[in-house]
Amino acid sequence: MAADTITVTVAYGAAKHSITLTGKDGEAPVLRDLSETLAEVTGVPIPSQKLIFKGKSLREMDSTLSSFGIKQGCKLMMIGKRNSPEEEAELKKLKDIEKSVEQTAKKLEKVDGELTGLRNGFLAKDLQAEALSKLDQRVKAAAEQFMKILEQMDAMTFPENFSDCRMKRKGLVKTVQDFLAQCDRIEAGISDHLAKIQSKNLALAD
Repeated sequence: MAADTITVTVAYGAAKHSITLTGKDGEAPVLRDLSETLAEVTGVPIPSQKLIFKGKSLREMDSTLSSFGIKQGCKLMMIGKRNSPEEEAELKKLKDIEKSVEQTAKKLEKVDGELTGLRNGFLAKDLQAEALSKLDQRVKAAAEQFMKILEQMDAMTFPENFSDCRMKRKGLVKTVQDFLAQCDRIEAGISDHLAKIQSKNLALAD
């Protein structure tokens, strides 16, 4: 068996799960890899998991399993509460929203990269104004999409005990707000560059 692959047994309640993990990019598996796999297998979300090995609670998510002394064939115990099917359904909606946020963020990143290219003179100056106008439209479209996502999350209501949902939404709202601030910065950058190329007093490099 490859050095970066390990199989352990995790007891959860009356069930025993045999978990085989392979490290990413040739690295040894870390605790987070085990927790993510257990979340899929048992339905217990990572924040609710408590993993115990030889009487000690494991907490450092980015530490390798070997750093805890966990080797091939070792046995661990997990305690933790599954989410209700209702909360899982709401979490799935939030995960779908998260994917939408990631897709829109990629579009924004592309615009930012193209704006940097324009600033560095990668396009003839007589074509820059039109290019900047198109970038501005794309930033506005991204900002509009982020606003719709915020409204969508704002309309979601969770019972008090849906703590995972509340935590996930809070994190997503902060992420979207940060991206909206980035939209503002990029729009300001576009306006600034447009003003520069429209100024006859500025010598532009070819």
